[in-house]
Amino acid sequence: MTEAPHLLVSEDNGILIATLNRPEKLNALGSQLMKGLGEAVEIFRDTPDLKVMLIRATGRYFSAGADLKEGGEGSAMPTTGSGIREMHRRLPNRMRQIWDEIEHIEKPFVVAHQGMCVGGSLELSLSCDFRLAATSAGYAFPEAKFGLLPATNGVSRLTRLVGPHWARLLIMANLPATAAEAYNMGLVHKVFADETFERDVMDFCHHLARQNGEMMGAAKIAIELAADLGAEQAAAVERMANSSLMLMPSYQEGMRRHLATIGSKKD
Repeated sequence: MTEAPHLLVSEDNGILIATLNRPEKLNALGSQLMKGLGEAVEIFRDTPDLKVMLIRATGRYFSAGADLKEGGEGSAMPTTGSGIREMHRRLPNRMRQIWDEIEHIEKPFVVAHQGMCVGGSLELSLSCDFRLAATSAGYAFPEAKFGLLPATNGVSRLTRLVGPHWARLLIMANLPATAAEAYNMGLVHKVFADETFERDVMDFCHHLARQNGEMMGAAKIAIELAADLGAEQAAAVERMANSSLMLMPSYQEGMRRHLATIGSKKD
């Protein structure tokens, strides 16, 4: 009997949908799944007609994180500190490189959690632009159970996103968060009812796909820079981005339509 693909990829009106499909293994991030995800990210990056990438999952878990039984691509555990640091930089399964690529591509990535999002899959989610949760979703970093920290930028991205206050709860205290708690701490953007979750997620993605692509790319860069720069430098980034956007035909045509709409309302 042929095993089902670990990642299902489809398209829907400019949206590339990548679905984690190992429900019997709680969608653990093994080599086959990660290879497929990396390829899907590259297709999304290189295809102009694709406007949004959605990452979702089947089953009761979004993902239990890295597939620990797979053995990290067969590599032996390094015996030095520098070796372990290099292992975290490159392995397992190119996780760090794929997360970084998701963060840097100038198009929006949406991740939709229908169930528990744990460990490496939470690190994947932190690299995405938008995180959507079903009411029954939950979040955890289990690495503290083994006396470790999240290894593929989980500490840095989580702290940058929700601040040290909440990062301590998830990492140091090793406590899970419900979808409602994740929303309160700023970890997820929206929480939808389980019954309407799939439809609500697709509505959100279609809304994103209708936005101006050049604006989206410029905004993704400007927002990241604004988080690190002082107020004056961040304002300069805004002006720099708009100096290009306002010269584009799409902006000029959009303004004409907007002004015409305002004029018709006055009449």
